[in-house]
Amino acid sequence: MPFDHAAAMFHHQADGCAALGSPLSAALLRRAAEDLLAGGPCAEAVAGHEDAPGPDAIALRLLGAVHALVLSGLAPELAAHYPSVGGRFDPAEPDAPWPAFRAAVAAHLPFVRGWLTRPPQTNEVGRANLLFTALAWAQRELSAGTPLPVRLRELGSSAGLNLLADRFRCTSDGFSYGPADSPVVLADAWRGEPPAWLRGAPLQRVTDRRGCDPTPIDPRSADGSLALRAYLWADQLPRVQRLNGALALAAETPAPVEATGAAAFLRGVETAGGTLTVVWHSIMRQYVPADEWRSVEAELTRLATASSPSAPFLHVAFEPRRVGTGHRFLLTARLGAGPRTTLAEAMPHGLPAWTLAPDDPAR
Repeated sequence: MPFDHAAAMFHHQADGCAALGSPLSAALLRRAAEDLLAGGPCAEAVAGHEDAPGPDAIALRLLGAVHALVLSGLAPELAAHYPSVGGRFDPAEPDAPWPAFRAAVAAHLPFVRGWLTRPPQTNEVGRANLLFTALAWAQRELSAGTPLPVRLRELGSSAGLNLLADRFRCTSDGFSYGPADSPVVLADAWRGEPPAWLRGAPLQRVTDRRGCDPTPIDPRSADGSLALRAYLWADQLPRVQRLNGALALAAETPAPVEATGAAAFLRGVETAGGTLTVVWHSIMRQYVPADEWRSVEAELTRLATASSPSAPFLHVAFEPRRVGTGHRFLLTARLGAGPRTTLAEAMPHGLPAWTLAPDDPAR
């Protein structure tokens, strides 16, 4: 059957949504998978993408397209089920939104099909929790007294919202870090105790911030803001609130994102005296072709070799890694040419994070 592969991908993504706390997304994708096999409106929308590989995330593109309709006021009956716009979803009645979802796809096929050409980009600001952790660790390792100003470079920046991380605030039981008046609060940042070096750490001062992305989004444009909001799962209100706060900050603080690949971007990065130069990325390595990633690693090695006490370089990554039989999302950091250190683990969206036991094989 032509849609067997796509239906399997939809079920796989539904399982992922359920595991990450979005029962609304999971329920809709399971019904959409059935609609694919039945030749319904979802099959018409996905036609031409039915053999797309898993990383293309066609299921998430469909979810995003319909969420964009809801956010734009074009699907009022479905909006009644979407918490992101004040609606209500009851996990005990998972099929309740489906008729309105199916009708929205059928009524807006050209829009939905057009949306399927754009890759999902959530620019999840919760992952800044991991960047904070690595910066505080590096500043302690440098033992410079007053923290060095930070020159932040991000690979796969999307809209560049995490380039504004120094203006976010993290909180958990008995712990807070970041500006007290921030409109972005990363609540429940830590499961258990945060790392010792993060408690009492001075605030970071980012003096120069820029990133790269093959298809960057302008968070200050109406289309860019809609895309970012649409790709959030509609029943996860804390993520919606964090994004709205980050969009408000983006309107005030320039964070340029170049439309280029990671390797080309890094060729223009150098260390600088009196500052900590940081290259960081989160959940993007899997989308970079192997040949290009080898070039990225060569550039990172060049910067690590150039690192010095007066002009240090830090590479920070929050990426999935196979450990044993499964994948875990791990924060690693390498200061200069020193060893790569595993600092923490977190959920894919960055919250919560937790420290690893001394005997954890991920170390």
